[in-house]
Formats: sequence, structure tokens, C-alpha cells
Amino acid sequence: MNMPADTSAPLLTIDDVRAAAARIEGAVINTAMDHSRTLSAITGAEIWLKFENLQFTAAYKERGALNAMLLLDPDKSSRGVIAASAGNHAQGLSYHGKRLGIPVTIVMPRSTPMVKIQQTEAVGGTVVLHGETFDEAYAHARELESELGLTFVHPFDDPHVAAGQGTVALEMLEQVPDLDMLVIPIGGGGLASGMSVAARAIKPDIALIGVEAELFPSMYNRLKHNDLPCGGDTLAEGIAVKEPGAFTSQVLRRLLDDIVLVSEAALERAVSLLLQIEKTVAEGAGAAGLAAVLAHPARFKGRKIGIPICGGNIDTRLLANVLLRDLARSGRLARLRLTLQDRPGALYKVMGEFDRHNVNIIEIYHQRIFTHLPAKGLITDIECEARDREQLDGLVGALRENGYSVELVELG
Repeated sequence: MNMPADTSAPLLTIDDVRAAAARIEGAVINTAMDHSRTLSAITGAEIWLKFENLQFTAAYKERGALNAMLLLDPDKSSRGVIAASAGNHAQGLSYHGKRLGIPVTIVMPRSTPMVKIQQTEAVGGTVVLHGETFDEAYAHARELESELGLTFVHPFDDPHVAAGQGTVALEMLEQVPDLDMLVIPIGGGGLASGMSVAARAIKPDIALIGVEAELFPSMYNRLKHNDLPCGGDTLAEGIAVKEPGAFTSQVLRRLLDDIVLVSEAALERAVSLLLQIEKTVAEGAGAAGLAAVLAHPARFKGRKIGIPICGGNIDTRLLANVLLRDLARSGRLARLRLTLQDRPGALYKVMGEFDRHNVNIIEIYHQRIFTHLPAKGLITDIECEARDREQLDGLVGALRENGYSVELVELG
């Protein structure tokens, strides 16, 4: 990529990032960075994780929000700031605004889940609900900015915000100076642009790889001059941005080596592995860097890679679904669909095979009415738990050898 930047774009330098680091020192956590032996063995790369999900608001976003607020003059501070956000930017701005005595107003769409509204209010923000989409909320926030004399703090397309986010890379290269690659999630590009400016200045030969969800390849499209569709229900809603930043795009066009895309299945696997192996909770966007390494092992093999786990705000029910789906993909949970004759003892005989293969039955569902089978036939779905894929395959094979029609119900 490495194309010349538009010289008219606002300038962001390593000095800006270092100044931001000094400004926010002590008010945000210098989060731990640890080597993951297990993830390294799985991926074939040397994986170092930066745990930004351990910030107070569980995301790196408070770095940029705080830096931007600390640069306000006293008059603007007293009037307050405003933003449009239903995510981590809202909480970071609200938390540090309350701590600094700066009024914070957050405009959210009316469709925003109540838990996000409550989380933002709990850390000190005033929430205004407006419109049905983010675009409508954003437009209203810009109107209120003018009407009330507030200062708008953009979640990513702002050099002061990006400078704050870049402090993540400063810390990573202080903690592990010999990293030779950073793999950075990209939504609007604030984190990636700040980290790239800092990392490239400190270590000019470091490889910088951005990551987007396949459903939202907005920066990928812009920098690679593609026109892939952009939209859908992604696990990585924190990087689900349809229109990347103008400033951040110019920075990343000059500094990034490449952008890769990751599937929903890869994001789910990364979230699950981080919890199982590292005992840490990551949201979909926060796990995107690891998802990229898992999905493209040949590309990253042998590299010493730093990955920011940039957020941990995930709904608990959604997290439970992700974990169960990962168990299903690995063969430890399964739903087997069998066609049986509707007569005494039919199900009992099937249960004998489960017993012989030591596979645990969790749920059984019968379907007699809404089926294409004759009146004396039925479909039985059996949800079960196995030790691994090999044990499950053994059970399926034995059932088929005994004349049963067995279908493994696959995940999408």
C-alpha cells in the first residue's frame, strides 16, 4: 500500500502521541502485555496480547477521549462536550468528563439497547435519544453542538483522539521492543492511525496490518479502491463503520502495509479462545486482531506479533451464544437429526448407542406433525455433548451402521 499521504490532511506525529501519553498518564491504565504460549502454538506466530479490555471502561477509547478533553480551553470545558456513540467512546468520554468536571452529552439512536444507555449514564454521561439510526443521531449531535455551544468529540476522525489512541502502541513497544508486527482492528481508523504513526516512528521496519470484519470492509474498500458490500449483523459492532474517517484514511494509506478481512466464524473463535485460554473477555472488535492471525496462519507464521485486545464490552447472553457455537464447531456439542419409526422402544435403542459411546444427551425434540415423513414416522433431534469430534464421529458412524438415517445439523 504505502502510498503518499495527502499533504492537506491534518498532521499527526510521534510528538503528538508522546504529548498525549504525558497528558493522560495516571488517568488511564498502562495495561499489561503478556506472551500467550498456547495461542502462539496454535497460530505458529509469537503472540503478545495488550489487554486494553482491562481499562476502567473496558476499552482503549478512553485514551483518545481524555486527550481531546484535556486539550480544551477553559471556556469550552465549562460548556461541555457532545458525541454521537452507543459504544465505548460514549463511556470513555462520560467517565473522564465526570472526573474532570466537564459536562458530557451523548446522542444515541432510540434503538440503542437499554444496557448501553445505563452504562453510559452510570459513568456520568447525559444521554439524548434521537432518531432510529446512528446517522440520525450523529446529525442531531451536530445540531446540538451548534445550538448549545458544545464541543463535538469525534470517536475516530480527530487528530487529538487518534493521538490518544496511539499511546497503546507506545506502551506496547516499551513493553516488548522487539515486536516485528502489529495487527490492529480498524473501524473508523482512530486506533490504527494513532498506533501506526507511533509504531512507524519508533521502529520504521515494523509491519502494520489492519483488520476489518468481512461485513464492514469500509477502510479496505477505500484504500484498495474496491467496492465490496458494507453492512450486516456483525459480532464486531465496535468496528462496524460504513464510512471511515477522512483524516484517518490519509494516515493509514501512507503507513499500513495491508488490511485483511475476517469472517464472523473467525471472530467467534477468537472471542472463545481468549476466554478459554487467556481467561479474558473480549468483544468481537476487541478480538479482531487475533481472528486475523487465526484465519490467515501462513501470512503471520514466524512473526513476533503485538495484538491489542481493544475492548471487552460484550453482552453476556451474546457471549454465551458465542461459546456454545464454538463448542458446536469443534464437535463437542452437536445436534443429530434421526428419522425413526414411531413405535415403542425405537428411541430406547438409539439411547443404547449413545450410552455405548459415552456421549451425553442434553435435549431431545420429537417432530411428528410438520414433517414429510409418513404418519408412522418421526424426526428426532438430539442435542448431545461429546469429548471431541472423533468421539462424535464414532457415534454417528455406529448409528448409520445400525440402519439409522442421521444428519448432523450444522451451524451457519
